[in-house]
Amino acid sequence: MNIKCSLSLMGAFSCMVLCGTAFAADADQGAALETIIVTAQKKAENLQTVPIAISAVTAKAIEDAHTVNLEALTGSIPNVQIGHFSNTPTSATFSIRGMSVVDPDPYAGQTVTVVMDGVPLVFNMVSLPTLFDIDRIEVLKGPQGTLFGANTIGGVVNIVTAQPTGEFGGKADATIGNYNRIDGNVAFNFPISSTLAGKVSLMHHGQDGWVTNIVDGHSMNNQNDTDARLYLKWTPNDVFNATLITEYDQLRDGGPVVVAGDTPGEALYVAPGTLFPGSLYPMYQSPCTLGQRCVAPDTYLSAAAGVPNEEYVNIYNTTLTMNWASPIGDLVSISGYRRFTDDNYTDQDGTPKFGDATHRDTGGYQLSQELRDTFKPTDKLQVQIGAFGLYSHYHHEQNYEIQFAGVQQITLMNEQTRSESAFFQTYYDITDKLRFQFGGRFTTETTEMTVNIDYFLPPPGGITTFYGGTPFPALDFVSHGEKTWNNVGGKTGLDYKWNDDLMTYIYYARGFKSGGFTGRLALPTDIGPYNPEYVDTIELGLKGDWLDHRLRTNLALFYNKFKNLQLAEIYFTKNAAGQAINGNSIVNAAQAKTQGIELEIQAVPIENLKLNASFAYLDAKYTDFPYQATVTQQIDLSGKTLEDAPKFSASGGFTYTIQTGPGKTTLGLSDRYVAQNYENAIIETPRSQIQPTNYLDGTLDYAPEDKRWSVGLWARNMTDKHYIASVYDAPGTLGLVNYAPPREFGFTVRYNW
Repeated sequence: MNIKCSLSLMGAFSCMVLCGTAFAADADQGAALETIIVTAQKKAENLQTVPIAISAVTAKAIEDAHTVNLEALTGSIPNVQIGHFSNTPTSATFSIRGMSVVDPDPYAGQTVTVVMDGVPLVFNMVSLPTLFDIDRIEVLKGPQGTLFGANTIGGVVNIVTAQPTGEFGGKADATIGNYNRIDGNVAFNFPISSTLAGKVSLMHHGQDGWVTNIVDGHSMNNQNDTDARLYLKWTPNDVFNATLITEYDQLRDGGPVVVAGDTPGEALYVAPGTLFPGSLYPMYQSPCTLGQRCVAPDTYLSAAAGVPNEEYVNIYNTTLTMNWASPIGDLVSISGYRRFTDDNYTDQDGTPKFGDATHRDTGGYQLSQELRDTFKPTDKLQVQIGAFGLYSHYHHEQNYEIQFAGVQQITLMNEQTRSESAFFQTYYDITDKLRFQFGGRFTTETTEMTVNIDYFLPPPGGITTFYGGTPFPALDFVSHGEKTWNNVGGKTGLDYKWNDDLMTYIYYARGFKSGGFTGRLALPTDIGPYNPEYVDTIELGLKGDWLDHRLRTNLALFYNKFKNLQLAEIYFTKNAAGQAINGNSIVNAAQAKTQGIELEIQAVPIENLKLNASFAYLDAKYTDFPYQATVTQQIDLSGKTLEDAPKFSASGGFTYTIQTGPGKTTLGLSDRYVAQNYENAIIETPRSQIQPTNYLDGTLDYAPEDKRWSVGLWARNMTDKHYIASVYDAPGTLGLVNYAPPREFGFTVRYNW
């Protein structure tokens, strides 16, 4: 679907929503949209009364998506893209309004933070949680630093799991699908005593990958994931409760898949048809052509040889939340601990030869504590005050075999960060309809980084394994950095309630992303530090329910001005021995701006029909960026588009339910469109461009009147479109390509008790 076609579709769909609602207004007085309660401002509120742009995904919508993580939401939420880096599939890359994470490793920090049950997930490498038994997902757009702290400059993805009910009951589901998908999930609520409730959620997902290894004919990046979550909720009286959540996630997956997107003349290029000894099939055709955008083939092929086909991840999580309706206000304490390990091997050249590979062993943990109080000094004034503390530490060892250059580069990173902040948010009712808000947050953050770089020369006969090389201490070095950053940010705004169902708002906010140090180095000076990033945001919005809550329209217009925008720079250079080595740094672009519009529409013209549509426009450009491309060459990138910032995105869909014997059958269709964008490159190149995507998804479910059980057929990417998901472009050296999922379909059975 091209842009023009997409716009026409969305215009026609919006007209259908409006007109259909109008003529059906008197047909069925029982039809209405549901009220969605969110905690976007750290208190329970109706979504339609919160004066910021929020997209809420309900538990039912999550179930209907038939996905195991957040990536399936891409395109369905305006100006939100969710994915992962080419060589780290467990890493989360969130882009909201053109603001995205710049590197999968923890040293780069976050631009969009995932918050789960009140605890921020610090490490991008493990920020794609399992979505079974989730109550809702709230996507908050724009800087959320006042209530959620630093490093939420792009927004927050707030995930709330389903809490214990205190009664016997539960739910279970099982799914079978193509690519040998087998899922099994169960959640069981049970009372322990009159004041203590328990709950257990068990989740398993297994599926073969959709890329075939030409070396042995096996599928790549198979998934075998198991999660367990335990809840205990204590409610001794009407004014106090405490909930303890303990979770363990185990991923035993195949290694990350990298497809060779190299072109003739580059260091790692292998001509198609070349048959290597021990390889079952000859080399496949590169999806990339010199000077052109890469194109996904009909058959997904890659290669991995000489490295174990594995990625093992363990995640441990404990959260304690306490709520007390005290004489001095509603007190909340949230204590969080999270620890992870991630061990994976990647054949980074995507060919049968052992030419470019990594072994990455990472571990980290975080401790966080938040205390806050919400109270009303007067009938017109509501105040929320709080304090937050976070300590995180990670170590990362990357054994990088740059075989084509005849050198082994081992990077050892150790970083620790300490962050403390105090915040407040106030709301004052100027009149019964007009409300003023004002808030601020003071943050101090200290980061310390130590990086050890060791080099080895290949053993006799060349590099054929990860170990056994000869130390080359003449090139080794240690780099260290430590710095503290302080910041004062805030937010102020007005919202006006025209009636019970219509609100408009405007606010200004100042956001902050911490500075830091680079971890993967070629030169000691690359460690930095790099400077903090700042954003000034103005947002105007309208939220309205119309026609007796049959029609909902939420509109937002925004303008963001960025200073010291942080960008990742990945490059190859020569060491003192003339060998090619890999280096990284984070540079600060001088200035950038993003501006755009977002529209979400939902409608229930008749009781059994629900329609939805969304549209987003984004203009994201550097406004002042003299980029030092080489020692002698400076390029003015002013006016160029930011990476991972598609100009248009749109979606539309419906669900329709009909009476079928003793039950009901529901048909659902949705279409998601995202325009062209580019990523993983400061300078836009043809190979770094990502084509427009258009996905059609469908569901067909049957349930009896009591909804005790259901059976359903579903399909994602029904038309089996093949797309490039991501590309890392290193001109003259290599191109790392990752494919988007092809058509997936399956059968799901659910049971509730």
